[in-house]
Amino acid sequence: MKTLSKLVSTSSVSLLVITSPVLISSSHKKADLYTSTSAIAATYRIPVLTNTTIKNISYNAPAISTVLAEKTVTAVSAKKLDYSVSAAAKKAFEVKMVIEQAITLYDSMKLGESGLNQKAFEYAWRGYHNLMKKGQIKKSSVLSICDFTQSSRNKRLYVIDVTNKKLLFNTYVSHGMNSGVEYATSFSNRANSFKSSLGFFLTSKTYFGRNGLSLKVKGLEKGYNDLAARRHIVLHGSDYITPDYLKDNGEMGRSLGCAAMPNAVSPKIIKTIKNGSCLFIYSPSVKYLNASSVING
Repeated sequence: MKTLSKLVSTSSVSLLVITSPVLISSSHKKADLYTSTSAIAATYRIPVLTNTTIKNISYNAPAISTVLAEKTVTAVSAKKLDYSVSAAAKKAFEVKMVIEQAITLYDSMKLGESGLNQKAFEYAWRGYHNLMKKGQIKKSSVLSICDFTQSSRNKRLYVIDVTNKKLLFNTYVSHGMNSGVEYATSFSNRANSFKSSLGFFLTSKTYFGRNGLSLKVKGLEKGYNDLAARRHIVLHGSDYITPDYLKDNGEMGRSLGCAAMPNAVSPKIIKTIKNGSCLFIYSPSVKYLNASSVING
């Protein structure tokens, strides 16, 4: 039986995609299924007929069926051909499932009440999922998120116990001095930029430096944070990222690009996330989100 890719390359044919859910629970909305159908059609440049309504699609079918029509759609019955799901279709459904899982976790853990941006968590969960698939995360029990959509006056660092589904730490965290004042709006991967870097990191080993117990990190995204180690970007404690500092100075202190935390909690956080856990630094940069190899698999 010919594969979908071979059929797409065949000249003088058109394709109609009739889609049934793969890995989709009965609670999925029909509109979501139609969106997936359209996405698959767009991928292969094949038209979706406007008279194909969602109510005619069976929700019990285990796979995606593709129907080949030589000249007219009615010439070939959908029952005659059944092709394997394309890689693009599988990926689309996988992303949909991961996002829905993220939303469920976000709601059940009430992360919105602590101020965590929902999109920050969704993207963090997608990256975490993809890194887990590749076996890159050594310590899978925790996921850390710096939510730079928030003001530095807010507690915008979140350390989440993935295993037990609970928030372990929620505290203040600094951004680079050249990334912005109250908000982090500019990011860099360059040495001596004194800016924060976006994206996914793996935590590494601890050491004692001028800021006490500190944690090395490895940037995983080329062009965005892969020079973090060379730039000496680490997690450490500081006395310039506390409510008292804010009260005395009118603004939170900023770093040279490191993620600095209050001295009172930094040792506990560092010991919890060290040695191979996932750290995600988020800002809604369209350029980064579209380019991220970790988020987009």
